[in-house]
Amino acid sequence: MHPVWRDHLTATSVRIDEDGIPRFPEPAPGAAPDCRLFDLSHLGLLAVRGEDAFGFLQGQLSNDLRELSESHVQWSSHCSQKGRMLANFLVIRIGDTFYLQLPAERVPDLLKRLRMFVLRSRVTIDDVSDDLVRIAIAGDCAAAALSALGLPVPELENGLAFVDEILVVRLPGPTPRIEIIGPPEPLRAHWDTLQTQAVPVNTDAWTLLDIRAGIPSVYNDTADTFVPQMANMQLIDGVSFHKGCYTGQEVVARMQYLGKLKRRMYVGEVESETPPRPGAPLFSPDSTSQQGSGTVVAASPLDTGRYALLAVVEIKAAESGEVRLSEDGPLLRLEAPPYGFPVEE
Repeated sequence: MHPVWRDHLTATSVRIDEDGIPRFPEPAPGAAPDCRLFDLSHLGLLAVRGEDAFGFLQGQLSNDLRELSESHVQWSSHCSQKGRMLANFLVIRIGDTFYLQLPAERVPDLLKRLRMFVLRSRVTIDDVSDDLVRIAIAGDCAAAALSALGLPVPELENGLAFVDEILVVRLPGPTPRIEIIGPPEPLRAHWDTLQTQAVPVNTDAWTLLDIRAGIPSVYNDTADTFVPQMANMQLIDGVSFHKGCYTGQEVVARMQYLGKLKRRMYVGEVESETPPRPGAPLFSPDSTSQQGSGTVVAASPLDTGRYALLAVVEIKAAESGEVRLSEDGPLLRLEAPPYGFPVEE
């Protein structure tokens, strides 16, 4: 975290935990603020720059960078040779710089791995997580609040605007939410103004918005676990099937054209005494797989003993309605994400 931003937050009642994540006072019990403000320090940011940056990333990522523009962002992933995601991220392009935003815990591994492939390419890859501040506002208030700051607001989901070193991204999902990325000085002023209209809340609330939007994240405990299609990456325009070769492409393409998808990601709820964790295995008596019935992708508390989650589950098991956190554990209630599933599946 940039020291200017850290000092600004801690000057109030904000506590920075051992992972460098701000912790805000919880809203009053029963309060569900319609307008919420987020610090996104739990997300890391890589910057890929240089004359060969486009060609380098085009050979490493699952999506087609030709579809990026200074008004449109995209979701993508980096896979192993087995076609399983080692990381997934939001990709933003400004000029010759490509930003990859992903869970901070995956930044060191992705940085190390991408640098292994640079070889003679004229490319630099840097962790700029502490250089730029990421904040967001969510709720029906979001667009008007940012317009009042004089910031441009993209009209479409995955839209991007750029002005005075500040990036504005409209993210997908049932709840309107807009992210702002920029240097700490201007964002300090914007944060203070937004606090007069929105309630600062913690990371779990942001994870919940991702869950309800059906947006997956790869964490350390789920790296090298999911082929992109298992986590619905193709349904959020995170995979290109016409761009040509990239690491893991052969397996991903085979799944699309020659195989049959046997697992996919669902939105769910569960009542549990302990919080579900990414990577936790799921159980179903109707499973026919030797690889287990499914895996938790992400989870966030709804209230005491009740959690929302994303889970990659064997389709047959999900349709049976009998998927549990363990063999005798609580039952999951699963449904399609807001963008739905293709009829042909």
